[in-house]
Amino acid sequence: MARSRLVHICTQCGYESMQWHGQCQGCEAWNTLEVEPTAVPRAGGATTPTMAVIRNLPVSRPRALSEIQESNLKRLSTGIGELDRVLGGGLVPGSLVLLGGAPGIGKSTLTNMVLGHLESNGHRTLYVSGEESAEQIRLRAQRLEPGAMQVPVMTETDLQAVLSTIASSSAEVCVIDSVQTIKHAELTNAAGSVTQVREVASAVMSLAKSTGTAVILVGHSTKEGTLAGPRVLEHLVDCVLQFEGQHERPYRELRALKNRFGSTNEAGLFEMRQGGLIEVLDASARFVAEATRAPGSVVLAAMDGARALLVEVQALVASSELDRPRRVVSGIDRNRLALVLAILARHGGVSTGAADVFVNVVGGVRVDEPGVDLALALAIASAARGVPLNGAPRACFGELGLTGELRWVGHPERRLAEATKHGLEQAVAPPGSGKGTVEVGTLREALKVSLPPLH
Repeated sequence: MARSRLVHICTQCGYESMQWHGQCQGCEAWNTLEVEPTAVPRAGGATTPTMAVIRNLPVSRPRALSEIQESNLKRLSTGIGELDRVLGGGLVPGSLVLLGGAPGIGKSTLTNMVLGHLESNGHRTLYVSGEESAEQIRLRAQRLEPGAMQVPVMTETDLQAVLSTIASSSAEVCVIDSVQTIKHAELTNAAGSVTQVREVASAVMSLAKSTGTAVILVGHSTKEGTLAGPRVLEHLVDCVLQFEGQHERPYRELRALKNRFGSTNEAGLFEMRQGGLIEVLDASARFVAEATRAPGSVVLAAMDGARALLVEVQALVASSELDRPRRVVSGIDRNRLALVLAILARHGGVSTGAADVFVNVVGGVRVDEPGVDLALALAIASAARGVPLNGAPRACFGELGLTGELRWVGHPERRLAEATKHGLEQAVAPPGSGKGTVEVGTLREALKVSLPPLH
């Protein structure tokens, strides 16, 4: 029997060390090494394969890719269009999908809806819960469509019992909520530890590939919003989905961080209601209709993955009584706001050094692309001068350079098509964006075109 020894394992990348270090030597993260027991062979036990053993191993002949027959796997539609689009067309049989997100964001609701749709269409499903009782799951399923009440439910944390049930039930789609609660009985580590999560995911992956069952693993998230557990977990699975949103806002966004069967440029938008998650098919129409057109309000033509999206960016500039004025942002990177404020002061003649600046992307949407720079600058300048943008309602997009120039951003044709679709013509954009835009080369030109002249 193998004896155990204590090793230090990094919770981020899985790096192992016999001694504790403040910084992981594998991924250079700080304070991520945790002590965990691991099995080692006794003296005289099996070691590395000798040449004699290697010679007796079966030989597999490599084949050219042209000799391999193309696989025609039929994807399983989840019944939720936004989710199918993010997955690349639906669930692939035998795939392993990791769904992460903050507590209470709606992960369990989304997976219950998926299994309910599949069960209504005659597919065999299974819901494995290691956190909630069957009664708690039933209370949530009552709010959803009738198919959710027909999903078989299993409350178990033992890995062997879970694998046996999946294999015997011949489930086509299985949800394990969550992977951090399942425990391998042969390991002495606590559930949720690096070793446990890694071994559990490996065993589930082997079963999924052999039986063709599509498995959705629900994962916890850290306080920083990233997926909890070792980084090897993300490497094992075929698809990593991140469910984002703010609890006080109804909108939820689903993004693919990794996808072996589709694009990672897709994003799905949902709205949380009493009856579950509702797909938001035309989010731009809602955001544009709610735009105030008041000083500090600007419509941004942004790219959300591969889809153009119109959102309202609002800014408030108020005199500050503090030595260090506040910079409060929501939906935009704080460092990008600092960059735009510096460019505004140097090249736009709009100084906010003695004022508090508040910026918000309405609706709880987060924008992480450089095309937000121009909208951010125009919203702050409009709020600082106390005047709305002149002329007809118009959208804008563009990246600001440190020397005050306006730079081209990707997919201008999609942005313009979305703006025209909702009646926002003559968008302010950088040079080379195409017809139907007011092209400006610098920030100063953009301010002159968009705001009334100073008297």
